[in-house]
Amino acid sequence: MEASGTWFFWALLSAAFAALTAVFAKIGLSGIDSDLATLVRTGIIAVVLAAFVAATGKWANPLTLPGKTLLFLVLSGLATGASWVCYFRALKIGDASKVAPVDKLSVVLVAVFAVLFLNERPSVREWLGILMVGGGVLVLALKR
Repeated sequence: MEASGTWFFWALLSAAFAALTAVFAKIGLSGIDSDLATLVRTGIIAVVLAAFVAATGKWANPLTLPGKTLLFLVLSGLATGASWVCYFRALKIGDASKVAPVDKLSVVLVAVFAVLFLNERPSVREWLGILMVGGGVLVLALKR
């Protein structure tokens, strides 16, 4: 696969693993507090990623990263943690088939934030797809 198409392959894998995350988490949340479940999940992620980084020879001292990089990685980590806590709480009390699509409202928010903060300019076709995702979330969220 050529380099320009590589992002799509990894994005598809991300979507597949995210789908499995919702299903496995919903099953795993049975009889356990959602915050504890999030902690267990996060611990597993940390161990697996540390082993992966070490095994592939990619380890570097994070404290040597530029200040701006470190700041935004910390902010991203905090946002991820908050997202996971909210997601697991929603999964605990809601159907995975409803929670996961609403969680994907992040697609719309990423596009808006990318325009505002990253100076990205999605095409009309891309905006149409983004708005369709948003419309799908509304259809799921509205009661009959």
